[in-house]
Amino acid sequence: MADPKRARIQDVAEQAGVSMMTVSRVLNQDKKVSDKTREKVMAVVEHLNYRPNVSARRLASTKSFFLGLLYDNPSDSYISQFLLAALKKCRALGYHLVVDEAHTDIDKTIESVKQLIDVTQVDGMILLPPMCDNEQVLDVLTKANVPFVRITPDTKLNRSPYICMDDYQAAFDVTEHLIKQGHSKIAHIIGDTKQGVSRLRYQGYLDALRSNKIITPPEYIEQGSFTYQSGMEAAIKLLSLDDKPTAIFAANDDMAAAVISIAQKQGINIPSELSVVGFDDTQLATIVWPNISTVKQPINEMAELAITMLASGQYNDLSKVTSLDLRHILDFELIERDSSSANKNN
Repeated sequence: MADPKRARIQDVAEQAGVSMMTVSRVLNQDKKVSDKTREKVMAVVEHLNYRPNVSARRLASTKSFFLGLLYDNPSDSYISQFLLAALKKCRALGYHLVVDEAHTDIDKTIESVKQLIDVTQVDGMILLPPMCDNEQVLDVLTKANVPFVRITPDTKLNRSPYICMDDYQAAFDVTEHLIKQGHSKIAHIIGDTKQGVSRLRYQGYLDALRSNKIITPPEYIEQGSFTYQSGMEAAIKLLSLDDKPTAIFAANDDMAAAVISIAQKQGINIPSELSVVGFDDTQLATIVWPNISTVKQPINEMAELAITMLASGQYNDLSKVTSLDLRHILDFELIERDSSSANKNN
């Protein structure tokens, strides 16, 4: 029995003062609809909590209204935030998001991707790092004619549309910010070696030190993997040094939170004795105490843009797209909180 309270497309059309065909065109991302009409219709859709009938839409269209997302990322905070933003945007556009985690065995991952395509007939895929650089996955999607958007890829940038931020410059800026606060003993915990952003953030850190003529001993560099556990292990090593750093820049918030935990267990006051900065500005950054100073990566905006790009169908034929149109670079922001302060121990 149908839910009598559930809004129908007729209800949306009536309240928006447009035809049902116009509502359908708005929901299908038809570029011929004016921005004013689209905004009016979407406002009513949101107000009525209208959810299109996927089965009916599939019968009336060549689209499946399913989008896929493939991830293999050790940072739970990053994944959670990206997924929530993507799901919300999908709901707003009348799509369903199918999420799949990559296997450690690439052959199983490939088989999983093929099955996802066969079962759902996805209209597009979002590839998070490091899957965004896996050529086997890219080849499967290309062969199946499935459009895909990559998030912060490191290779073959002309192969598909992609969304990123300037990780190098962000790391440079946050390191230089610590230097301007009087820190010269700045350690770094590198991120997952499988992700290109780890290299970019590490290079930005190094170049900021070099440009300020600061020589960093090799023991100030620790390899992490974007996990809380790896951050703890790195922090234990760094804070056991005879000549301890006065600041630690971790390549993501999970590892920065781990540094704070270890420091507090050792009775090291943050930030008066040790400044800690992270990267991403996930929810975790404001849950731990002290709150983490960090680089705000536009994770929500990346997720929303990726969904919008795939739903629009504008990248279904890449022969009509220039290389410049493939690149979407979003802004970052330095967020200063309680985990860092000026160095008073010089």
